[in-house]
Amino acid sequence: MGTRIATSTRRTLWAGLAMVAGAAVAIPALAGPLAAANPSNPSNPGHAKPTIVLEHGAWADGSSWSGVVDRLQRRGYAVVAPPNPLRGLAEDAGYLASFLSTIKGPVIVVGHSYGGAVVTNAATGNTAVKALVYVDAFIPDEHDTLLGLVGSDSCLSGGGDPAKVFNFVQDPGLPTGDPDLFAKPDPTSAYPGFPACFANDLPAAQGAVAAATQRPIALGALNDESGVPAWKSIPSWALIGTVDRVITPAQQVSMADHAGAHIDRVKASHLAPVSRPDAVVDLIVDADRATS
Repeated sequence: MGTRIATSTRRTLWAGLAMVAGAAVAIPALAGPLAAANPSNPSNPGHAKPTIVLEHGAWADGSSWSGVVDRLQRRGYAVVAPPNPLRGLAEDAGYLASFLSTIKGPVIVVGHSYGGAVVTNAATGNTAVKALVYVDAFIPDEHDTLLGLVGSDSCLSGGGDPAKVFNFVQDPGLPTGDPDLFAKPDPTSAYPGFPACFANDLPAAQGAVAAATQRPIALGALNDESGVPAWKSIPSWALIGTVDRVITPAQQVSMADHAGAHIDRVKASHLAPVSRPDAVVDLIVDADRATS
């Protein structure tokens, strides 16, 4: 298990918190099968078309990628959106690394929000991964933690009081003091509520559905140290949501610049995979063409 945070130190660690996130919408996940032999790439007939692996963030599931999956499949890509356990960075990255090992042929791995930290660790040393794509995502370096990467200007900071943002639920399978975090759906004095925080470019009703269907992340994941980053050996791309209130655009750009990522921008909230799937797909295709 990754490093865990005792209950007595929880409030200290949350000071200045700007959290990870990614939220799901209540629409079916559309994930293609693993590819035994990938179709050819029309932009370069001599190269196999990669399988696209989509890693969702916290408070999400694979359905948050539905619009992206549908568009990629219509372009002829094999696509999979495996579940992110949301138990801890080491555990989640290990799970994804194992999943990646089942795929034959070249792969592009895409991470949204906390999923960016997971893919950064899971793809390290995997020679089949030809590109990393980050969408409104964390892009950590070695020894970084999510709490250390973000500041107090996130809509999830709660003015340093996590009780104003999250409900704490203890999973019996996790150590005492490492609860699951559920983002409150409604506003408080220091938090605008789930729809306005995560989905500020979507109809309020759609944000409310995302709040109702969220999957929690374990508190300890936020303090786990990241390992050797895959972006040191694999080229990367980053899509910056310019109206993201969860991970601010400035922080996203700072991380992307540090990783040497190719940067694109789109006017989108933190839920760019939901509100702007075409922009996400265009960047994935750009990464494919650049590495073919």
